[in-house]
Amino acid sequence: MKTYQLFIGNEFVDAAEGGWFDTLDPFTGEAWARVPRATQTDVDRAVAAAKAALDGPWGQMSASDRGMLLHKVGELIEANADKLAEVECRDNGKLKSEVMGQVRYVAKYFYYYGGLADKIQGAVVPNDKPKVFNYVKYEPMGVVASITPWNSSLLLTAWKAGPALAAGNTMVCKPSEFTPASLLDLAALFVEAGVPAGVFNVLTGFGGDCGEPLVRHPDVARVAFTGGDEGGRKVYASAAAGLKPVSLELGGKSPNIVFDDADIDNAVNGVITGIFSAGGQTCMAGSRLLLQDSIHDEFIEKLVKITKAAKVGDPSDPSTEIGPVATLPQFEKVLSYIDIAKKEGARCVAGGNRLTGPAYGAGQFVEPTIFADVTNDMRIAQEEVFGPVLAVLRFKDEDDALRIGNDIRFGLAAGVWTSSLHRAMYMSERLKAGTVWVNNYRSTSYTTPFGGFKHSGIGREGGVEAVREYMEAKSVWISTELKMPNPFVRKY
Repeated sequence: MKTYQLFIGNEFVDAAEGGWFDTLDPFTGEAWARVPRATQTDVDRAVAAAKAALDGPWGQMSASDRGMLLHKVGELIEANADKLAEVECRDNGKLKSEVMGQVRYVAKYFYYYGGLADKIQGAVVPNDKPKVFNYVKYEPMGVVASITPWNSSLLLTAWKAGPALAAGNTMVCKPSEFTPASLLDLAALFVEAGVPAGVFNVLTGFGGDCGEPLVRHPDVARVAFTGGDEGGRKVYASAAAGLKPVSLELGGKSPNIVFDDADIDNAVNGVITGIFSAGGQTCMAGSRLLLQDSIHDEFIEKLVKITKAAKVGDPSDPSTEIGPVATLPQFEKVLSYIDIAKKEGARCVAGGNRLTGPAYGAGQFVEPTIFADVTNDMRIAQEEVFGPVLAVLRFKDEDDALRIGNDIRFGLAAGVWTSSLHRAMYMSERLKAGTVWVNNYRSTSYTTPFGGFKHSGIGREGGVEAVREYMEAKSVWISTELKMPNPFVRKY
């Protein structure tokens, strides 16, 4: 097995208390790497290193020089994409082809934010005070704590690291205990790029031992979290004790709405992309399919046919289309929701079973599953499954689709399939979601903000807006007078 170490102050070190844990390959079920178990002492060391970098070389560096270093990190990510993708696939069981695309895209985040680093401008503000000059500038917040889940460790860390580092902050990153390895390999590239010690640190461990102390640490100025809404609430409460700003990119139960004037074959492909890409293990999954009555039966027939033909198996095989569920607890959760849906009266028209046998390794596989006859009050329609399970609901017209689509505690994303521009505009204006895709699904970019309404989160990641999320606005007032008048001298 490969043995990893924590990354603190540009050095790989063992955990202070000497603890270790194994990370498992979801396909084989076997441990493939040994990782340090960080605790409070390690959190203190990492935060101290990050704070020292702020007070030292990173804080004194020009924005242009910071940007060039981030660009160099991007170049090294591209050069090492195969290795990084292999490690992440080994940890989370995603398809090699999908992870390769993600890793190459991670490099673009560092290119983009490296270019933005010296372009975050303040403003001279006209004001109503005579003989006083006012301007606003933006400054880094300080040490940022990043906590990411197991489904896309590298990409979701880049969503945070790109803008946070461009803004001049330093970071302590905690990946999920299920997928800790790829960030440690990424960390080595920061050293190679010449990024000063303490700017980027990685701690591997568990929530109670490492995550909670990191969020609560008095020298952590801001927290960036991606995960489920239950975990988000806990992080939010912990950060609130220190009055720390947070961004929370949480879960979703996104409606993918198909009207009868849509290109049906195109919409079928979009629905499959929306729910079965990444095995449904993505916050933006289109896990609720809303079909207009007149096309309901035809659409389901085509959808089921393609779904049943999907190849499920070894994620390293280029021909595989759906890989294993990433963790054993998540695998059991997905199976439990399939049972819940059946008991609630939903009709299983595809899948619904665990897959076992030589082709399925350790057996952490769920057939791509479709439930019809779902009503919006069922748990399968209201709760995030985070797996290859699709709930299909009927609707009559636009307003009925909006009623169903918005009747959910989440508001991360939505899809609309129609040939009518008027309908596309009408729906996108009224859907309560942070992202609305029209005649496509899962398009994202480093150039534009991503985030959710309601229980899907707080704040935005991506675009210029993300840099401002990691900066404080400072208002500076400069008198143009040589001296201040005495306020106690009255004029009669």
